[in-house]
Amino acid sequence: MARKRDKQPPKTKKYFRPTKKGAGMTAAGVAKYRRDNPGSKLKTAVTGKVKPGSKAAKRRKSFCARSAGQMKKFPKAAADPNSRLRQARRRWKC
Repeated sequence: MARKRDKQPPKTKKYFRPTKKGAGMTAAGVAKYRRDNPGSKLKTAVTGKVKPGSKAAKRRKSFCARSAGQMKKFPKAAADPNSRLRQARRRWKC
């Protein structure tokens, strides 16, 4: 049996950050997603200063490792400093 598709919020300024501002969902977008998908554990990006070894630091390290793999898979996006991938990595401080 196929899994039901999660409901994404509309791609508006309120819910998604523009590429120039670091890409990704805003806090309002995450809140809407969690309302529409009960049981979701989606969180916003870890952008501030974190204590080494904390949960937030581990989330950041995990994201940076995953997105580094995307950099290898999509060399065109990796080369463009204004791509969503590069902007998101900058926002997460990778």
